[in-house]
Amino acid sequence: MKHPLLRSLPVAALCLVFFLVLSSISLASAAGEYPEDIAARLQKKYDQMRSLSFTFNQQSQGQISGRPRTGSGTAFFYKTGKNSKMRWNYTTPDKQVLISDGKTFSMYFSELEQMIVTPADSLESDLTYTFFSGRGRIADKFHILPPDEELMQEEMKAGQPQIIKLVPKEPQSQVQAIHLWVDDDSLIRRIEIKDHFDTVTLLTLSKIEIDTIDGSSSEVAKLFSFTPPEGTEIIHQ
Repeated sequence: MKHPLLRSLPVAALCLVFFLVLSSISLASAAGEYPEDIAARLQKKYDQMRSLSFTFNQQSQGQISGRPRTGSGTAFFYKTGKNSKMRWNYTTPDKQVLISDGKTFSMYFSELEQMIVTPADSLESDLTYTFFSGRGRIADKFHILPPDEELMQEEMKAGQPQIIKLVPKEPQSQVQAIHLWVDDDSLIRRIEIKDHFDTVTLLTLSKIEIDTIDGSSSEVAKLFSFTPPEGTEIIHQ
C-alpha cells in the first residue's frame, strides 16, 4: 500500500523516513562529521524518545504531479515497548486524519467522506513510519551519503543544519532518495523525499516537542483514536 507520506495531496497525505561507503576524507562535512556520524547521533536521539510531536508544512512538486501542492498540520508519535502509535492531522488543504493505534491504521479524508482501515502491520514496510516510531534503523535500511552537490552550499552556511542523503538499500517503489536536515540537537528539521518520477516532497518541521505526551492510558487512547463523522464511508482493506 502506498504510504500517505508519499501520496499526492489532496487525495492522500504525506503521513519519515530513511549507498555507498564514503571513499574520501573530502566527503566529511564542514563541521568535521561524516554522514554516518550524523546518522548515528540522529538514531540515538530518536531511540531515546518516548514521544514526539511537531507541526509541519508540506510542498510537493514534479512533472507528473503538475502544479505544486501544499499542506500543513500536526503529527504525534508515541511508543512503549514494542507498541508504536502515530497520528497525522492535516488541516490544509482539507481535513485528513491518519492514525495508527498499533493494531489498525486508518486514513480519514473529509473531502471524500471516506475512511480506509487496514491492519497496522501494513506500515511496517514504510520507511518514514518505522524511523519516527523507533522501529527502524537508518544504517540497516539506507546507504548514507553526503548531500547532493546543489545542497552542499546550503549546508556550509553558519548555523544551518547538516544534511545527509539516504538511499534505500532495497528497491522501494515510492522512494528514490531522502535528504534529512539535522540540527545540532540531533533533531530532523526538514525532510525531502524524491520518488522515481522525480516528484519531490518537502516537509519542514517546527514546534518540535519531545516526551511531552502524558503516558496515562486515557490521554494516549484519546489522542490515538478517531471517530469519523456520521455518514462517512468505511472501507476495510
